[in-house]
Amino acid sequence: MPVSLFWGYIAVALFMAGDGFEQSFLAHYIHHDLGVAEDKGSLIFSIYGLTAAISSWLSGVFAETFGAKRIMVIGVIMWIVLHAAFMQFGIVPQNYYAIFIFYGLRGFAYPLFFYGFFYWVVKETPDNQLASAVGWIWSMFTIGYGIIGYGIPYFFVEKMGAEFTLWQALIWASAGAAITIFFLKTPPENKTEVQHTVKPSLGERMSDIVSDLTLVFRSRDLAIALVIRAICNFSLFGVLTVVLPNFMTANDGGQFTLHQWQLISIFIYPLQPFSNVLWGIIGDRIGWLKQMRWAGFVGCGTATILLYYIPTLFPGNIYASIAAMLFFALTITSFVPMGAIFPMLAPERKGAAVSIQNLGGGLSQFLGNALVSVIYFIGFGNYGVFIIYGLLYYFAAILTYFIRLKQPGIDYKMT
Repeated sequence: MPVSLFWGYIAVALFMAGDGFEQSFLAHYIHHDLGVAEDKGSLIFSIYGLTAAISSWLSGVFAETFGAKRIMVIGVIMWIVLHAAFMQFGIVPQNYYAIFIFYGLRGFAYPLFFYGFFYWVVKETPDNQLASAVGWIWSMFTIGYGIIGYGIPYFFVEKMGAEFTLWQALIWASAGAAITIFFLKTPPENKTEVQHTVKPSLGERMSDIVSDLTLVFRSRDLAIALVIRAICNFSLFGVLTVVLPNFMTANDGGQFTLHQWQLISIFIYPLQPFSNVLWGIIGDRIGWLKQMRWAGFVGCGTATILLYYIPTLFPGNIYASIAAMLFFALTITSFVPMGAIFPMLAPERKGAAVSIQNLGGGLSQFLGNALVSVIYFIGFGNYGVFIIYGLLYYFAAILTYFIRLKQPGIDYKMT
């Protein structure tokens, strides 16, 4: 972890806590409290994923061009304003269309903050320590988005209601904003560098952005890496957020109460702060692609399919479902080295490479959600979601064989 960016890691944990508050119950709330059909409700998450994908792609290049801290501040302020609008005009009056609009627009905000910091860390970290540094980023993400973001609603939703719980997200996001603005400092060497550099015009900046964003079309390895980056979190966004809240509480599914499902969902995250760092260290030693191929894609594909069969075969058995969730958590965290691969595939264009990686993260959220809507529409139901997603993970495992990567410390020694 770059010590100079310590407060950034803390800000990520706090901000992502606020961003993650709704994940375990919003789909259930929209379906059961608002009476919206599951396929129509999934469209809300699809538009959110689309805006997040666009913002994710732009965030790294924007951070490189305009400064990471500036982009982070813009992102967190956007999030606070749009979440307040989402609550005031959507959730409070239970207006589906306002929820669709403001929740969708809020998707633009968090990638600017999170991936802006992601670029900053990549820029400040030596190549042979990238996976470990990225592991720390995802650990802070997990502590915030997962442990706090899932844990607090578990205690509040049942007693205080969904609306009250969602308002609390503003407190956590605002705390992250305050730390970013007042405690996170640009490294001194960067300030000196900026002072002695002629600032490009806005037109030159936009031209550079367009050039950087087309890099994926000029590199086969980056294009394949983009595909597997998108697939790696399909289940995290599509299955965990959109499908499981309703599947686990359905009579033909897990047969749990919402409160029991929230308890089960919490268990995906306590393991991750440790496994993120551990997988980062292991990946630096055995090879990033090898780890992601077997522990990641093969493992996560199997875990996704088990998330259907275990609740179906053992309905109401909370311990069996927790075990399935823990296995899913262990496998999905093995994708930690993914963030290190992209800069290594384009070492002279790190900002552009990080933006492509970020685009993959955004596409993962968009396609992970949108594919659920498509599968529901054609009538395959929940079973089809789990099986198709599992097969997509296996397909991605095969694709890893076609990426040409030279990993420092594995394929060559650092000088």
